[in-house]
Amino acid sequence: MMISTPLLRRHVEAGTVCFGINHEMRDFVHDRKKNLDLVLCTPGGPATNETLESIAEDYGIDLTDGERTAFEGLPRLARAPVGSVLMALEAKACMTAHQRALPRLYDELNSSHLTVHGASDQAIAVAFTMVNVADTYLSPDLNKKNRSDDPEWSRHKQPRDAQLAIDKIKQLPRRSKVGDVGYDAISIVVIKMANDGSDVELMGGPPSPPKGDIYNYENMIARLSGIYATRFKDLG
Repeated sequence: MMISTPLLRRHVEAGTVCFGINHEMRDFVHDRKKNLDLVLCTPGGPATNETLESIAEDYGIDLTDGERTAFEGLPRLARAPVGSVLMALEAKACMTAHQRALPRLYDELNSSHLTVHGASDQAIAVAFTMVNVADTYLSPDLNKKNRSDDPEWSRHKQPRDAQLAIDKIKQLPRRSKVGDVGYDAISIVVIKMANDGSDVELMGGPPSPPKGDIYNYENMIARLSGIYATRFKDLG
């Protein structure tokens, strides 16, 4: 987003915008609360020594040479106590037991945009979802004791199971303007991951949303850039 949104880069460089992780938002209308995975915000106090770059290093996130060059060319995005939330992101993954997981997946995602906009209708609500299309999966919950000597594999009917999850995510409400109910942007990313130490594959073909689709990741970023540039043009 910083690469594609000059206004956001200027806000970050000026210290007008920082970020928070696992920030609790409270719905003013219904007094419900929920922790959002990532928020862009105005600082509610002095920035910490943590930055987006330092957190990426702590998590051991691998970047290509091109990605690292682009990342290092961006202004320093600092973590700070959260003031006003500008954008809130909820991230959810459906890795196994797809059909059984659907009600909870939908409920958790649906409650997030309601909480965000119940707290601030101007805030941008974003959902990032990941769906696993692997035929087999080594579930951490099922293999707490016997993973190394007698693993219990979860088996899927693919691509049917992944498509069920994708179709459920597409039922989430979306909004095109402030005042409506729903997410401002949603992306669906499909991966192939057995969780056995083998490489994880990012899927480009079906059932992944193609380029130009409203659920495609690049389309989500482009949409967020446009919304941010319009909604927060007078910030700071």
